[in-house]
Amino acid sequence: MYIQYRAIARLPSKLWYKITGKWLKAINRISISMVNVLVTLFVCGLLIVSAAQLKDGDVPQEYLRLMGLRSLGVEFAEHFRNASLSDLDLFQPRIPSQEDLLCLADMAEFMQALTTGKLWALNMIDAWGSIPSGLLYGNFYDLGNFDECVEISKEITSSHSINGKYCFLKVSVGFLPQSVASLTNAMRIASCFPASCSAAYIDAFLGQLMQKLLNSSSTSIQIREATCQTSESKPWNSMQIFTVVLLGLMGSIVALCTMYDYFLCQDQSQVPVAVKIFSARASSRALFRIVDSKSNPNIISCLDGIRCMSLIWVVFGHEFGYEANSPNVNNLDLLTWFEEPFSNFILYAYFAVDSFFFIGGLLVAMVALRSMEKSKGRLNVPLMYLHRFIRIVPILAVAILVYMNLMTLITDGPMAYMEYHGKEACEKGWFWTLLCVQNYAASNVCLDHSWYLAVDMQLYIISPLLLIALYKWGKKAAAGIAVLVLLVSSCLFATMMVNNYSMLAKNGSEADTVKKLYFATHTHAAPWLIGFLFGYFLHLNRGKKFQFSRIAVWSGWVLSLAMIFTSIFAMYPAGQLSAPPLSTLDESFYYTLTRVGWPLALCWIVFACVQGYGGLANSFLSSPLWQPLSRLSYSVYMWHMFMQEVNVRLIRTNNYFSDYNVMREFWSVFGFTLLLSYVLYITIEAPLGGLGNLIRPQRKTIMQPLAPSEQAKTSADVQPHELNVGRNLDEHEVPKIQETATASENQ
Repeated sequence: MYIQYRAIARLPSKLWYKITGKWLKAINRISISMVNVLVTLFVCGLLIVSAAQLKDGDVPQEYLRLMGLRSLGVEFAEHFRNASLSDLDLFQPRIPSQEDLLCLADMAEFMQALTTGKLWALNMIDAWGSIPSGLLYGNFYDLGNFDECVEISKEITSSHSINGKYCFLKVSVGFLPQSVASLTNAMRIASCFPASCSAAYIDAFLGQLMQKLLNSSSTSIQIREATCQTSESKPWNSMQIFTVVLLGLMGSIVALCTMYDYFLCQDQSQVPVAVKIFSARASSRALFRIVDSKSNPNIISCLDGIRCMSLIWVVFGHEFGYEANSPNVNNLDLLTWFEEPFSNFILYAYFAVDSFFFIGGLLVAMVALRSMEKSKGRLNVPLMYLHRFIRIVPILAVAILVYMNLMTLITDGPMAYMEYHGKEACEKGWFWTLLCVQNYAASNVCLDHSWYLAVDMQLYIISPLLLIALYKWGKKAAAGIAVLVLLVSSCLFATMMVNNYSMLAKNGSEADTVKKLYFATHTHAAPWLIGFLFGYFLHLNRGKKFQFSRIAVWSGWVLSLAMIFTSIFAMYPAGQLSAPPLSTLDESFYYTLTRVGWPLALCWIVFACVQGYGGLANSFLSSPLWQPLSRLSYSVYMWHMFMQEVNVRLIRTNNYFSDYNVMREFWSVFGFTLLLSYVLYITIEAPLGGLGNLIRPQRKTIMQPLAPSEQAKTSADVQPHELNVGRNLDEHEVPKIQETATASENQ
């Protein structure tokens, strides 16, 4: 039959019309179905307009007609069957192509099978979506049945089969009520056609019927080929093959080294270095080691809890964002959700990132100064940069490959037609991301969350200047850094005032606003610098016990908690949709002062925990259970958005947006992210970190032996693959003469 289609397509137009006349008559009942689809949509539009003015007892006739309609799939089949040739009128003013002929023949076969009750034809109709129920409540999607459509495969001849093709009908409506139109003015309804029918062909037919029946510019229907999916898999491109081969090679090496370590190395002290670097057994032992830090005043164990809580907060905030943009049956509730107090924990989750910067600056100062003090001020800056680059950038490069190339390979579903949303930015500017300057050099960030690594790296680059200044000039340099905090805060304040920027959710945020107020390094420099100064303070006063009265301790906790909750809830009244607009001056003061108040509150929390005034807070934050997650936090941070995007593409039905449902989904996502992060940690992060550790020069120690607890801490923290989000610099990121760590490393 397919050969006959090709022969007919080459005939002259007049002869072609004669030959295909029977085919057209056989399928001349098709187009009326689309008429009823449009009439249904038109009736729905009239319902929406009237709903804004409905009164008790006032039920419009359009609503009664809508209630009498069957599903769109049934209406499609019924009216397609009754369409006449003049109604169809598809081939003016052009001669149909070979693809058009194949589509018409498949539609004729489909209608015949539907008339005789064939199951595959009934499945094609049954897979359709319909007018979304709850449209006035913000339900803009009807996903139909994706699997039922794409699994259709009916063999017609030995060389041709009819397969299902799942596409979205985008129905734009220009007369929605304002509350609904503020979210969107379009519905997306699932449809199912033979795969031989192109979206452009169906789209032209819908446009023709729209003009003929409604003659209205306020409602339009569009089908784009980009939204269509079939069961046929796309061929892999070279980058996808490279990514799979790279991951497979790394996984194979890790598996072989792990088996060698487990079965052939009974004495762990005799394990070859290369095997230890790639062994999942050794990496897991270091990852899950619990270190007792009570006897060592140089260890700030509460930082593990702060880091992990901040990480959970970041993932939680991102999960809310993905859920809010998913097909929900109650999108209108989003407008009221923004006015709930709980929403502030999500809208201002960026304070968790400031916690990372605070911890990073603290560790840079405290650990590096301790090392410089023991090495008489020597600091190998080039090696610091090289080691940092090797430990961060390879993992970031693998993440770019995975996000770009594996997203569509491992997902299927109604929303799986979308590529990774940052793929275009990655293709154009992946090198800016690897150079950690994407927050300035690229208009769109390749990996959304990689902006943090860029800011963190840029602050890390300037750290040697500050470290040398502190070592040489002490408190005078510290005063200069305090002035620098005021300068960057003033720059942030001036940026908002001059450009009239707003970060309130109800006002929306343009790309330029986000780039200058959120991605810019100086906007996050204050928390990092405050942490840096606090690290210097802890370095000067290590081992010293401060005596405070109960009133002073309680005052410190009340003040710190007040600054934390003020940062989160100060904008709550202004965030109400009915509230008057907040002046740029007020918002600038808020955004600038909270950049200082938040890290100052963390200073007290860390100080109180170190000095023994933490109470329950210290017991919680210093729990040893945080240690494995703290070591895994970099992997979790890098891979959590991959898991979240995969979940969006796997959905089959609409969601219900609520705080509880998002929290339930979050724990599911977080659990699978931990599993994925662990696998990629032992496969990628640990081996690459171990290889980077080999470049560190080895020198003989001239120090006294460390305390047992400090040795335990060093053996855990000096693992070459341990990099935590927000941990800019620790014992293994500076040249040091604590080479007892080398002996105990990887034990």
